Amino acid sequence: MCFHSYPAYLEEFRQCSDDRQPHSIRLLDVPSCILVGVLGLAVDIPLYTVIALIKSPYMLFKGWQRLLHDLISREGPFLETLCVPIAGLAILFWPLVVVGSVLLAVVSSIFVGLYGAVIVYQEKSFRRGVSYVVTMVAEFDEYTNDWLYLREGTILPKPSYRKRKASDSAEFSVRPSASVRGGDYPSTSSEAPAMLVPTLVPARSVREAIQEVKMVQIWANMMKSCEMRGRDLLNLNVITAVDLTEWLRTSDSGNETINLGITSYSMLCNVLQSIKAGSAGLLLDNGVEVDQQNRPQDLLLDWFFHPVLVLKDQIQALKMTEQDLRFLEKLTLFVGNSARAQAWDNGAETPQDPVRTAQIQAISRRMIGIVRSMSKFPTYRRRYRHVVKLLLAYSVEREGSIGSSVSGQSVSYEITHLEV
Repeated sequence: MCFHSYPAYLEEFRQCSDDRQPHSIRLLDVPSCILVGVLGLAVDIPLYTVIALIKSPYMLFKGWQRLLHDLISREGPFLETLCVPIAGLAILFWPLVVVGSVLLAVVSSIFVGLYGAVIVYQEKSFRRGVSYVVTMVAEFDEYTNDWLYLREGTILPKPSYRKRKASDSAEFSVRPSASVRGGDYPSTSSEAPAMLVPTLVPARSVREAIQEVKMVQIWANMMKSCEMRGRDLLNLNVITAVDLTEWLRTSDSGNETINLGITSYSMLCNVLQSIKAGSAGLLLDNGVEVDQQNRPQDLLLDWFFHPVLVLKDQIQALKMTEQDLRFLEKLTLFVGNSARAQAWDNGAETPQDPVRTAQIQAISRRMIGIVRSMSKFPTYRRRYRHVVKLLLAYSVEREGSIGSSVSGQSVSYEITHLEV
């Protein structure tokens, strides 16, 4: 194809007007690109292999532990009877999955290392290419730590390999652009930020801009919502600083209210908020509606967005009263802990009809199941731990404001200890 099309392209290039900028082919960067590419292969392949081999035993036993736990408690792949044989084979063949993950890490390190040559050419800097090679090793170590529930972050250096452009901060707009608002629209600094969407320009359609909403923005909004709902629960003394501290010590402390309840409760509040607003999709706390037209085209969102919309339709179909909704909030927040649920007086009443009670309980279990599946993703743990730490800091500040200095100093020491 190149052989037959090159003369046509060359003729078109000759006929270009003089005001066209010539294509800059920087041959001087080629040696630097080759050197960084070779350096990337020499550094990334061995280090990726070492990291994968060191963490492979932990991946093996951690996977077996999770699968056996699901088998005993009839959760995850063992929830449905038809899936039990397949899940049983997963336990037997899990070592092959570990070996495949190590081989995949080694193969991917080849392409990651070679991409350093592209970074050199894009950034016009040999130093930034070397920084990329070092940073990718740290990124891989941090990702595997998140995936295997090891320590947060990485001890390896992560130098920046991209230039910070002044326009990067304005790439996404935090409020509707002038072209959408239509004319002079008064903007204030106290205006609630909307979802980060690309600033619209005349050359692009609104639909194209909406489709570029990123999954990470919805993810961040969900964590912000968890923090807001958690603060409300702290103000109502539904959860305490002791609960947060115990969960931070060990995520397997058995406190399902902190582990799953806060996120499930936050998601339920967003669903109820969407129903009251008459939204066709989900209305986030920042006022942005996410539906089938503007939702991010992300595989992770596909696994959760549609089930949440189904739950939203089921709640609407039940036509719950205010007491029923409060009862659903209790079940969702306390994840089956009936003692703590009865201690919280939020105006809930258990329905007299056992069928209706079972329907509400089923919705609560599905909501918790969605969050339980979501909690197994690597980035969730790191982000959610940060939210819990913020809630604990807020609890210390709140206790200090009402004069509980002794208790505040004790919890402050716990935060410092946990951070270390």
